[in-house]
Amino acid sequence: MADRKPIESWLTDMDGVLIHEGVPIPGADAFIKKLRESAKPFLVLTNNSIYTPRDLHARLRRMGLEVPIENIWTSALATAKFLDDQRPNGSAYVIGEAGLTTALHDIGYILTDHEPDYVVLGETRTYSFEAMTKAVRLINDGARFICTNPDETGPSTEGPLPATGAVAALITKATGKQPYFAGKPNPLMMRTGLNTLGAHSESSAMIGDRMDTDVLAGIEAGMQTFLVLTGLTRTEQVENFPYRPSKVVDSIADLVDLV
Repeated sequence: MADRKPIESWLTDMDGVLIHEGVPIPGADAFIKKLRESAKPFLVLTNNSIYTPRDLHARLRRMGLEVPIENIWTSALATAKFLDDQRPNGSAYVIGEAGLTTALHDIGYILTDHEPDYVVLGETRTYSFEAMTKAVRLINDGARFICTNPDETGPSTEGPLPATGAVAALITKATGKQPYFAGKPNPLMMRTGLNTLGAHSESSAMIGDRMDTDVLAGIEAGMQTFLVLTGLTRTEQVENFPYRPSKVVDSIADLVDLV
């Protein structure tokens, strides 16, 4: 890290870094406050495509974390940016919630089940068998398969729930077509986020709680990476991966003084 440029912009995961099961992690409020006072560019990232940035802003505010709407970057926004670059003013059949449909509407996409350019799969609270069947048939008819994120399970108070990656595997099995995943660990999500900030990877850092998504995406995007131990990855698991974060810390509280 001694050879790296000073950190001028920050990207941080949300769940497991700033909050855990709806409760702020100690130090998160101080970190966000320090970022805002420093005027350094920053984004709070999430692979969850259910909520719009406005929704997430309101949820974080209720927890005592003041994150402006423009500082929230979701896999839905990254997916929309990718599609806008690839095929402007296209069409898509969408399985997902308001976070995804709003992002696609905002770039001028038409949402339709009639010969769409893409089938776009995101997170939803209820995956419909009818919708998945429709997706399979449209992909077989030539629609390109896009997925917001590869997470196979998501958290709930009752335990893990099947998530986007698991449903994508079902559709892949039925069609033989692999999706393109726009969210972490695809560094595309990091790079599009950095572009919205006007930031450069050499002077940026990524904070996350998962080696296989946050840290991997940060490394592949060329950023410094910080692993916090308040989420999924444990200290003893770090050595199981063929790559390492720039630094491992106990929690976000340990990074406040670096801002």
